[in-house]
Amino acid sequence: MARKPRKILVTSALPYASGSLHMGHLVEYLQTDLWVRFQKLRGHKCTYVCASDSHGTPIMLKARELGVSPEELTEKVSQEFVRDFAGFGVDFDNFHTTHSPENEALTVEMYEALRDTGDIYTRTIEQSYDEKEGMFLPDRFVRGTCPRCKSEDQYGDACEVCGATYTPADLIDPISVLSGTAPIKRESEHYFFKLSEYEKRLRDWMKHATLDKNVLAKLEEWFEAGLRDWDISRDAPYFGFRIPDTEDKYFYVWLDAPVGYPASFKHLCARRDDLDFDEYWRPGHDTEVYHFIGKDIMYFHTLFWPAVLQGAGFRTPTSVFAHGFLTVNGQKMSKSRGTFIKARTYLDNLSPAYLRYYYAAKLGPTIEDIDLNLDDFTARVNSDLVGKLINIASRCAGFIGKRFKGQLANALPEPELFAEFADASEKIAEHFERREYSKAMRMIMSLADTANRYIDEKKPWVMIKHDERLDEVQAVCTQGLNMFRSLMIYLTPVIPTVADDARAFLGEAEWNWDAATEPLLGTTISKFKPLLTRVEPQQVNDIVEQSKESTKEPETVADDDYISIDDFTKVDLRIARIDKAESVEGADKLLALTLNLGDSTRSVFAGIKEAYEPESLVGRHVIVVANLAPRKMRFGVSEGMVLAAGPGGKDIFLLAPDDGAEPGMRVK
Repeated sequence: MARKPRKILVTSALPYASGSLHMGHLVEYLQTDLWVRFQKLRGHKCTYVCASDSHGTPIMLKARELGVSPEELTEKVSQEFVRDFAGFGVDFDNFHTTHSPENEALTVEMYEALRDTGDIYTRTIEQSYDEKEGMFLPDRFVRGTCPRCKSEDQYGDACEVCGATYTPADLIDPISVLSGTAPIKRESEHYFFKLSEYEKRLRDWMKHATLDKNVLAKLEEWFEAGLRDWDISRDAPYFGFRIPDTEDKYFYVWLDAPVGYPASFKHLCARRDDLDFDEYWRPGHDTEVYHFIGKDIMYFHTLFWPAVLQGAGFRTPTSVFAHGFLTVNGQKMSKSRGTFIKARTYLDNLSPAYLRYYYAAKLGPTIEDIDLNLDDFTARVNSDLVGKLINIASRCAGFIGKRFKGQLANALPEPELFAEFADASEKIAEHFERREYSKAMRMIMSLADTANRYIDEKKPWVMIKHDERLDEVQAVCTQGLNMFRSLMIYLTPVIPTVADDARAFLGEAEWNWDAATEPLLGTTISKFKPLLTRVEPQQVNDIVEQSKESTKEPETVADDDYISIDDFTKVDLRIARIDKAESVEGADKLLALTLNLGDSTRSVFAGIKEAYEPESLVGRHVIVVANLAPRKMRFGVSEGMVLAAGPGGKDIFLLAPDDGAEPGMRVK
């Protein structure tokens, strides 16, 4: 089927070069790779580029910790990225790094263009400064209480609870994550991009960018709040590109990171005569550019990045496709539970085809999160890929090989049945185009059920016993293998290595999408070998066990597990009055108590929510361990321990002092 060829450039968000890839990362790269492979199979010129995000303070500090240069660290991590991406079949046309000559040249070009049009200006700002470490702190290196919803232990640029964005100066009780000390304010001159001037131009871009409705809703929310000018500079020490005509100012990583997209493409253009940089990155050309990203970086890719491109004279993205996060067994990935699974750990145990298919069966075009349920993963892969798909070929190939010397029949016995598979081509293609992978997988597996029912009804294993029916056996098995072949072509973007093996088994040099609509007849096929085997539960268990990291508290040293009377006398038990009791947002069992000890007050978290209503505790006297070292929790710092007894749940009984107790009195 003739279709107008398209020129498409596709990118995935740049993985940060400070750690290994894990299952959550792979949602994006597999989603993108499926779409790119589909476009290539349809005959379009589709180019896929990416790079490691190699700048910023975190990388500088990580390298310092390891005793290597930032360049050495990022080079090593980038090599690991390339290896693991290749292991999962993620087929980049080019994988580069943001620490490159191409990236620096393009970043400077964009900066100077924006500066010359008046979109860059400087102003002196106050920043968080860690006196102990002797450096200004990036937003994410300051944590504190969200100024909007009052959630504690939040980053200095955004709240993970309510989604508010702000600066570290807005945080309540900020703390440096480097030294644990409270940062001071220090002035510094910074460079700003006038994002606030770009609302109309961004709205015009949005009209044509076919963004998901959830992305549009978030954009409207940001517009309503008002676009703020963007700080694009950072102070030394910093690992990145120095801003021209300055001595100690560097481009903020979020300026040069997205420039990594055109920079990686430019690096590729230098090696490919068929690619022209300007055709894809300057306005006025009939090309398409798409960014696949996670929903957590939508602000940068749908506001900041298109505005920078517009202001600097570059073309804007055709669209930005955002996806949700990954949970494992319905929860956030956990190192202690073994569900924080690195890409390499998975590859050491299982075929990438299984995960590629499972993600495809779950993924859609929205920003909804998806769940990797490990039991469902095993069951679905075994049922769909092995029990349905591969089973079609294994039930037919043996008869063709043994009784007909691998020769397929010259005609299909039921061409109208094959037509069902051919007619599904454009609908399945439409689902792929729209990134509705789960719908495409359901259609494909429904057709696999149809093929298996056909084989069940014809029963070639029975017909083969009758010599007069041998021609019928050959025809039926040829029909079955052609249905299998069409499904494998449709699944080529999803499980490419399995599809390659199937194509080789059928004796074909190459496939395109339209090949699925024409039967393969009268040719010789090879001896069938199992294309996939079942996933064994033990293999999944091994992945979990290998991913577990100990989270045990440091062991205390004690003779025979007993404490001495000297140890016990160190415990300072005091009477305290509860002046305030509140529920803790995000915690099922905790209450936040403000305790009056007479000469001081303490903030203490107590796991007694199921047993006591907060208002019933105000004014009550309790016994508290007053000299317990403060403990930093996710919800804040707990400065003591209220004593209680009972089995737990609703049966928790606070230890109360005798009548006449006063706050601050010691318990003996």
